[in-house]
Amino acid sequence: MIHVVGADEVTDETFDAEVLGEDRPVLVEFTADWCGPCRQLAPVLGAIAEEERERLRVVQIDVDHNPAISARYGVLSMPTLMVFRDGEPVKSMVGARPKRRLLQELEDVI
Repeated sequence: MIHVVGADEVTDETFDAEVLGEDRPVLVEFTADWCGPCRQLAPVLGAIAEEERERLRVVQIDVDHNPAISARYGVLSMPTLMVFRDGEPVKSMVGARPKRRLLQELEDVI
């Protein structure tokens, strides 16, 4: 998996506890090794994880190794970014984007 600095990896087994049970909003990146746009997004997510760590937790889940969570939330394209708040998905975005645009899109949920 393309690791994002500052982001934890979650799995089918740990997702509910790590994401749905978190007090802060959680940005989940559904990713895969073969995903080119995921590579482009990695430094953007790393910067956001660092800058927004008080308000937002960033995690990654590898869709190839964790099919249950991907299926539960209907994730078909990589990268899919989903924001969870209070155990519920509140925003979903598909594809890589520049940091400024991603921060703008996150403003209403963090």
